Amino acid sequence: MSLHPRNKTLIIAEAGVNHNGDMKLAEELIDIAFEAGVDVVKFQTFTAENLVTESAKKATYQTLSTDPNETQYTMLKKLEISNEEHWKLIDHCKKKNIEFLSTAFDIESLEFLTKLNLNRYKIPSGEITNLPYLKMIGRLNKPVILSTGMSTLGEIEAAIAILEGSGLSRQDLTVLHCNTEYPTPVYDVNLNAMISIRDAFGVSVGYSDHTSGIEISLAAVAMGATVIEKHFTIDKTLPGPDHKASLNPIELISLVKGIRNIEQALGDGIKRPSKSEEKNKNIARKSIVAKCLIKFGDTFSSDNLTTKRPGNGISPMRMDEVFGRVAKRDFLKDEIIEI
Repeated sequence: MSLHPRNKTLIIAEAGVNHNGDMKLAEELIDIAFEAGVDVVKFQTFTAENLVTESAKKATYQTLSTDPNETQYTMLKKLEISNEEHWKLIDHCKKKNIEFLSTAFDIESLEFLTKLNLNRYKIPSGEITNLPYLKMIGRLNKPVILSTGMSTLGEIEAAIAILEGSGLSRQDLTVLHCNTEYPTPVYDVNLNAMISIRDAFGVSVGYSDHTSGIEISLAAVAMGATVIEKHFTIDKTLPGPDHKASLNPIELISLVKGIRNIEQALGDGIKRPSKSEEKNKNIARKSIVAKCLIKFGDTFSSDNLTTKRPGNGISPMRMDEVFGRVAKRDFLKDEIIEI
């Protein structure tokens, strides 16, 4: 069971809660993701009462982008998607031929998602230490994407052990490096940690990007990310916790185009002349030519030979072989030498 075709990055456009509880807006987000050419559009599935206590505080970035006087519970309550609305969103994704995905943030929501016949499951960073949740995911016999924001290598190792112990094959697991600050400061990205995860556990890796802009995602693909996840919105100025740190529709298009270009540019790793540059070899390289008039019977030496373009004669790499030979005919200055 494979998460994605070889050499093709799975691009997940994270709509998340940027629908603001409005299903018309949620469908517009699906349309935007489809037009951008992403592979997957992802939402978030939860019920506020199963996710947080009523007195739980919001993260700093949430306080800055939402009503500072409301609790996390009140904020999340307005962003729930009902079971019926999930089916409507799936139908809309089918019409657009784009994959629907949602992340469950509590056990009950995960149980509901198992009824939707998803292609894969996504574990959010906050659930990496949730033993019952991890066990349930591991038993589902579907590819899994694990985000690792706020975690240590040891915590990732423990989570993988639980997933594998519950039945998940490591080849069906992709681990995403992630930083959960919105937006993530560039100096805190630490993209090399993605490589550390890959090398430590022998898993496919990717990057869940909460930085501003697209450059860090592009860098991650160049470094070997097989999955990129990025928040997007229809309008960054809308009220809500994640809009400000999300891509607008134009930026999402640029992200997809950039990733697909990088995939082509990475190539197969075999160093050889490319088809497009083959025609330039004779133009850019040099041949052994006469430095001056050379008479029949003269001995070739550094005094009468030099190298100049074009490269359709004897290669300068054979200069030592040519030195000491005798000219079999006259050569004019700049004429390509024959032996």
